[in-house]
Amino acid sequence: MHLAVLGGTFDPPHNGHLALCLFAKELLEIDRLIISVSNNPFKQHREAGDGHRMRMAELISSEINRTGSCCEVSGWELEKRHASYTVDLLRYLHARYPHDRLTLLVGEDSFREFSSWKEHETLLLLCDVVVFGRSSIEMSRTSCLTPNAVATRFIDFVCPVSSTEVRELAAAGKSISRLVPDSVRRYINQHALYR
Repeated sequence: MHLAVLGGTFDPPHNGHLALCLFAKELLEIDRLIISVSNNPFKQHREAGDGHRMRMAELISSEINRTGSCCEVSGWELEKRHASYTVDLLRYLHARYPHDRLTLLVGEDSFREFSSWKEHETLLLLCDVVVFGRSSIEMSRTSCLTPNAVATRFIDFVCPVSSTEVRELAAAGKSISRLVPDSVRRYINQHALYR
C-alpha cells in the first residue's frame, strides 16, 4: 500500500493544501493520505488553537474524500505536547505501517529549509520525498539534498496561496472565499478566527 503524508500547522488549511493533496493522490497513485497537524518548532506563534487547526484539517480531509475515501487526519504530533519533527512522525508511521511505501509530500517553501530539518538524512531513508513547487526549485536541489537522495521527486506545481494571506484578509474583515474551501471559510467565520 502506498501511504503519503502531508504535515503542517494548517493555520489555516487552504486551497493550496487541497489542490496539492488532490493532485498528489492521482499523480502518485496514493492509497492512503494522512494530514498531520503539527507543532512546528519553526513556527512558534500560531493564531488558532490546536483544536481549531485539527477541525479545519478534518474539513480539508472531508473535501478530499469526496473523490474517494482515502484521507485521514492525524493529531499524533499535537498529542506529544512539545515541538514535533518530521523525522519523528515518519518513524512513527514506519513502525505503524511497516509494509507500506511511505511518501512525504512537501511544498517548495518548506523544502528550501530541508537541510536544516532534524535528521534530514535519516528522513530520506524512511520515505520517498515529493516536492511540489515552481520549476525554479531545480536550482536548489544540490543545496538541500545529499548525494544519496535518490528517492526525491520534483513536481511543477504553482498555487500561490498562503495561510498568512488568509489570516491577514480574515483579520481585515475581507473575503477569503477564493482562498479556502467553503467549509473552512464557514468555520473561520463561525469561530471568529484570526480577528
